[in-house]
Order: sequence, then structure tokens, then C-alpha cells
Amino acid sequence: MVKTPAKTILAIETSCDETAVAVLRLEGKTAWPEITTLSSVVRSQIQLHAKMGGVVPEAAARAHVKNILPVTEKALKDARVTLEKIDMLAVTYGPGLVPSLIVGVEFAKALALATKKPLLPVNHMAGHLYSPLGKLKDQGLKARDIFPQISLIVSGGHTLLVLMKDEKHYKVLGSTVDDAAGEAFDKVAKLLGLPYPGGPEVSRLAEQGKASVAFPRPMLNQKNYNFSFSGLKTAVLYFVKDQSGKHNTADICASFQEAVVDVLVQKTLRAAKEFKAKSISLSGGVSANRRLRQELTLACKKNRLEFFVPEFKLCTDNAEMIGIAAAFMLHNGKKPVNPNLVQATPGLEL
Repeated sequence: MVKTPAKTILAIETSCDETAVAVLRLEGKTAWPEITTLSSVVRSQIQLHAKMGGVVPEAAARAHVKNILPVTEKALKDARVTLEKIDMLAVTYGPGLVPSLIVGVEFAKALALATKKPLLPVNHMAGHLYSPLGKLKDQGLKARDIFPQISLIVSGGHTLLVLMKDEKHYKVLGSTVDDAAGEAFDKVAKLLGLPYPGGPEVSRLAEQGKASVAFPRPMLNQKNYNFSFSGLKTAVLYFVKDQSGKHNTADICASFQEAVVDVLVQKTLRAAKEFKAKSISLSGGVSANRRLRQELTLACKKNRLEFFVPEFKLCTDNAEMIGIAAAFMLHNGKKPVNPNLVQATPGLEL
């Protein structure tokens, strides 16, 4: 592990519909990176896309163009630093929506070239992966207490199980073959006529209902670590049609959520046992789901595993997690790249 000099990082995230900028401080003189968040600003586009019933890429990109400079200026002001005091830049370059990614990437490249600051491209999913690890130094934990770790990343477009051998080396064990969990939440919300954003609305109603419908648990018993939630979404669709509008929406939400949570928790535990993990981490937008957090917490306690999950503000897309990932990358010896070589890469894998 490389012990790097202290650095102040300006991180930029525009992979979907949030314009986000954060300033972080990395103290790299110890075996474990010490990361302090100086500021984190997120400009949401929920009101814009609610009118359209979902994220429209071109509209998202236009909003990013409008927001990126004032959000950056506010992040610097909140951190009480000037651009001259920034040591390096980090930016999400994929995966994500092409128009949105291009705004953040090109802004970061222009800033890097104009100020002669080094630039580090960061995988959006790596941001989620490292988001639960940013405060471990404050907890007095060392790598031997944590790794190997099984990381469950559950976001709108991705559901991944990742084996982290240590803070530098990781391997994807499985991913979605069709709809990700977050995507299924949003689609179920739409077919139930719930307002945008649909996923949180499904979770809210689920807390008021009973899991009384036996929806399928897709791929639960298959011996791989892949996920599929398209069939579950279709099962909800046919159930609603069969009920001819007489269904209890809260009960459907609770039943659907329980099916998703069962699959996620059981597959994660199976991976933890197979790879003799010492801990499990949860991240991504769906990690804000209280039921999922509750069930993984109980499962980890029962199996004597450490459990790590970021605070709620780090679950949805934000630049702070991109800065955390960049800090770990630097601490692990990763070098910045020529800004001219950085390109938006929408189909990027972790």
C-alpha cells in the first residue's frame, strides 16, 4: 500500500439526474486512508423529471449544464477552500446516461486543463463500493477486521455481489441478467400508478402493508450469484390484472419488497459463507431501504459478521462517494491520467 501525501480532492458526479460536487481531504500517511469530507452539494432534478414520469436523458443533461458551475462554486465555498487549494480532481466517467456523463466529464477535463490539476476518472459503481468504508478509520477498525468482505451494491440500474479481498482487490461474483432491483422497484411503482420517484414510494407503502402475496423469488436456488427481477415484476403485473383493480396496494408493495429482500439477503449470505467473509457491506440507492437494512443487520448479527452500510446521504448518487473512491484509489497507488484521455463510458462494468 502506498502512503501518499495529504491531498484535497474535488469530486464531480453527473451519471444520472443529480448534479453533485464534493470536496474531501485525504490524509495518506497511515496504513488506512483518513478521509474527511469538507463539503458535499447535491442538486436534485426530481421535480423536473416528475413532470415526465421518469428521467429523460436530454433534459437531465441540460439541467447538468445549468447546475454544474454553481454547484461547484457552492462546494468550494462550503469547504472554505479556493480552487487553487485543490490538489486534484475526480470525476465519474461511467456507467450512466451518456448525455449526463458527458457534462461532468467534459467540465472536469476543462477544469483540469485550465488549472493544470491532475484528474482521476472514477467508476460510479466503485463509488458505491467504497462508500461504506470512508469512516472506518474513525471506528478504529483495521483491514484484518473487515476483509474478506462481501459487498452488495443495489442501485437503480445495477445489482452486484462483489468479493473484496482487501481494500485494493475486488472481484464481481454476480450481477443482474435483466432488471436490477432498483429498476424493478420503479417499474412496479409505475404499474401501480404511484408517483415518481417510484422506488421510495413502494418502500413507504410496504411499511403499511402485509407481505400476504407469495410472489416468486427469482434465481434464489441457482448456484450462481446473478440476479433477475424482471419475472418478479411481471408476476406483480399479472396479479394486479387478476385482481381487477380490487387489490390492496400496500400489501402488494410489502409482498414485492419481501421477495426482493429475501433474494438479496440469502444470496449475499451464501457468498459470505462460501468465501469465508468477515463482513458484509451494503451500498447503492436501494441500500436506503429500511427493510433491506434491517434484514441484513439481523443476518449479520446471527452469523457473527460485521455489517457496514453508509449513512443515508451516501446511498443515492452523490460526489462524496466518488471522492471516497478516489481517495482509496490514490492511497492504493493509482495515478491520475491525462485529462484528454478521459471519456464518458456508459456501459462500463465495475
